[in-house]
Amino acid sequence: MSQVCVIGIYVPDLQEAIHFYTKVLGFEINKQYGPKIVTLMHGELPIVLEESETSSHNQESYKPGVVLALKTGDIYQTVEKLKEHKVSFIIDEPTSCPPGKFISFRDPFGNVLEYLQFD
Repeated sequence: MSQVCVIGIYVPDLQEAIHFYTKVLGFEINKQYGPKIVTLMHGELPIVLEESETSSHNQESYKPGVVLALKTGDIYQTVEKLKEHKVSFIIDEPTSCPPGKFISFRDPFGNVLEYLQFD
C-alpha cells in the first residue's frame, strides 16, 4: 500500500516561495539542502520547495507544479512493479536525493508522482 510521505512543489523562485509559505501560510523551515531545495513543516507531512528553472530542464519533464511523493521500502522492486504496468517514467533509475533515492513517473493524465526510499 502506498503512503504519501512528502509533497514537493516546484517553484521558479525559491526565496519568494519560502517567504510565501512561511510568512503567509505559517510553515516553518525544517532543513535547507542547498540553494535550490528546502523542507518545510506544518504538522507531520513535510513539504519540499524546489527551485526549478524550466529553461535548464527538459520542458516536458520539469514544469513548476505540485508533486506527490509516495514512500517505498524497496525502490528497485517498486520500479519493476511500475514497469510491469507500463507507466510513463520521467526518471526510471533510482536517483540520489537529500533524503535517499527517488524515481519519477506520470499518471495516465500527465500528473507527476515520485516514489521515495529514505536512507
